[in-house]
Formats: sequence, C-alpha cells, structure tokens
Amino acid sequence: MSDTRTNAGIDNISTFRKMHTWEIPGERVITMMTAGNLATTQAVVSLLDERSKSPEEREPSLLKAPSMFQVARIIGQTLRSEIQAKKIAGQQAESTFNATVILGGQIKGSEPRLFLIYPEGNFIEAAAETPFFQIGEAKYGKPILIRAYDPDMSFEDAIKLMLVSFDSTIKANLSVGMPLDVSLYENDALKVSREFRVAADDEYFSEISSGWGDALKTAFNSLPPFRFTGG
Repeated sequence: MSDTRTNAGIDNISTFRKMHTWEIPGERVITMMTAGNLATTQAVVSLLDERSKSPEEREPSLLKAPSMFQVARIIGQTLRSEIQAKKIAGQQAESTFNATVILGGQIKGSEPRLFLIYPEGNFIEAAAETPFFQIGEAKYGKPILIRAYDPDMSFEDAIKLMLVSFDSTIKANLSVGMPLDVSLYENDALKVSREFRVAADDEYFSEISSGWGDALKTAFNSLPPFRFTGG
C-alpha cells in the first residue's frame, strides 16, 4: 500500500503514483514502491521501464533477471547511479536527491521475496523477525503495525491494518495524503491478484478513520486514572 502525495513545500503539493509493477503473467511479477525525491524516483522507474522494453541487452532488465535477488541488485545499482549522477552534475547535497525503495515479487520456480533498498544501492530482505517494511514518513503509523500485526491475519485484516496505519500518518503529517494505491499478490499466482485505489471520499476508509478515533478514546478512558502521590 502506498500513498500518492508529493510536495516541494506546503504550497506545491501534487499527486503521483508511487507503486509500479512489471509483469509477465505466469512467469514473474515485480512490484516496486518508492519514497523520497520525486525526480530521482521517476528517473529510476523510467530507466527500468525502458530497459524492460528494449530488445537489446546492453543494460540489465527486470524482466530477464534470473532471481528476485538479481532484480534487487539491478534496482539498487540504478538508484545509486541516478543519485550519484545528480551529485556529480553539481547540484545540491546528495541527500536532497535520495530515495528509498520497497521491492516485492516472485519469479517462477522460486519463492516470493521482499526487499528494502537504500539510496546507497544496498538492500536487506524481509524475514520472520522483520516481516514488513516501511519507507517515507513511517514514525506515526509504524507503532500501529508493530502492535497489531499477526503473521496469520487474513489479507482483509492486513489491508484494514494498513488503512488504520495510513490514517494515523495522514492526520499527523501533511506530506502523506490520499488516494492510496493497494496491490495484492497471492503466492505462486505469478500475476497481480488484485489492484485498486482508495480515494479520499471512500466510505470504508471514512468508517475506519472515525471508528479508530472512537476506539482510541474508549481505550484511553478505560485505562486506570493517574494519581499524584506524596506531598
């Protein structure tokens, strides 16, 4: 799940898609989510897309990589090169152009894999101890995921949990906003199982938002009262 808000100051807010998918049905599905400098992430996505459509093999392609590990390496190298190119060109500090990527997918004959790719091009893989990743503005919504996530929860409950997490982040930070893009992938499907967008006026999201607020107030009021002790 990803939001779609980008900003260069509070008076320059736009909506751009941050979730991108490359797919060969029955052979592979690769989904990438981005956070950070918009020019950097758009350049990386465009380069990867061009290479995937090119009949020549001078540059590595996501659609021909033999494993998700190699896909992660391709994206990491492309991201690092794009950031370095802007730095060499004499622009501002390198951090201005930084970006981070979440990569997930499956190639036929191997298991689904999930990676977090850093601006330096290196990456880590999800494991039992680290079952999910967040990028961008994470501090407001992450505590909700940590407290409520259950590896045995259904897809429906996982989506509900992410909506609650995003709702808390949206209320606390103007750099995150609706609509939200959602992509669902089932093991060994080798195609996107379901993809949809949650708009700002979505009835279910409104119900989740107001219901979560009410539930927090109820939980707070049910806690034992604080009492001063001593003199």
